Amino acid sequence: MVKVNTDKEQYEKLLKTMHRFNDACNDIANVAFKNRCANKVKLQKIVYYDIRERYGLSAQMTVRAISKVVESYKRNKKIKPTFRRDGAMVYDQRILSWKGIDRVSILTLDGRIELPIVFGQYQAMRMNRIRGQVDLIHRNGTFYLAVVVDVPEEEMIKPVGVLGVDMGIVNIAVDSDGDTYSGEEMDRVRERIESLKADLQRCGTKSAKRHLKKISGREARFRRNMNHCISKELVAKAKDTQSIIALEELGGIRNGTTVRKSQRRRQHSWGFYQLRRFIEYKAALAGIPVVGIDPAYTSQECPVCHHISRKNRPNRDTFRCGLCGFSGHADHIAAMNIAARVTVNLPIVSGFIEHELQEQAPTL
Repeated sequence: MVKVNTDKEQYEKLLKTMHRFNDACNDIANVAFKNRCANKVKLQKIVYYDIRERYGLSAQMTVRAISKVVESYKRNKKIKPTFRRDGAMVYDQRILSWKGIDRVSILTLDGRIELPIVFGQYQAMRMNRIRGQVDLIHRNGTFYLAVVVDVPEEEMIKPVGVLGVDMGIVNIAVDSDGDTYSGEEMDRVRERIESLKADLQRCGTKSAKRHLKKISGREARFRRNMNHCISKELVAKAKDTQSIIALEELGGIRNGTTVRKSQRRRQHSWGFYQLRRFIEYKAALAGIPVVGIDPAYTSQECPVCHHISRKNRPNRDTFRCGLCGFSGHADHIAAMNIAARVTVNLPIVSGFIEHELQEQAPTL
């Protein structure tokens, strides 16, 4: 994300262009839905000249608007896509160009304007890897460019072990080594922000509304930062120990579980998918394989005798096998079972691990 600095006139030009672009997208979406057309070439033949004339867009802006509609419509052809006037506007190399490292030339309805950009050290190291399209984003009165960069991935390691990771709400993540990443701090932040929002909404003054706008998104930003930190630590540990990362396949888990009414807000603010995505892309950059397994009964199975029973979980935090007596923290046991299932279920992984252990074994 790169911040764009604008004066009042430049800001109005960008905002006008963005609004016109998204108005055109909504018009194109009506035609696409009416004709059940999700083919970019066919749709372009139908709407191209009419959209250019009606909205005053350049040739390439019109092409990008058609592409944006098609990409959205393809996701679900039963629903007509709609676009906010402040929705992201797509730019490519023909209508946006970089002028050195600190300026960008961008096309508007009133011609090209050259704008300064602001970025930190993290972005500066990647500016020479810019590839493909750029999204112009309007957020809280400021324009940003969401830039796509290519980052080379390391060669995949030859694993000698598996790091199982159990994800949850009370403990955001627990790995098979027993390290716990607690969700207590996240709960405190969520409860504090909820309480503050409720007080401000009851107050209803202009000052309270300004404060509500100011704190908007604070919880999401905090959760995102926490997930970044957790994923970074897990990937670093897997790289140090030359291990595969094993995760649970948790798709649709919110629909498959029920909680008390008082806990619904907590469940729906659980960012497990975001954490998984962070782990996957950081692992890819580090050359660490990531595999998913079915989470069924991982918290009820004994890792020693493999006895499965609900009675093995007398409470949320405790695991005690009713057959062999093995006990421990329930989330740690689940992470151990996740790691074990990967070793058993993936022959290639098992072969790697067995081969490496044989090489490391002392010769007698």
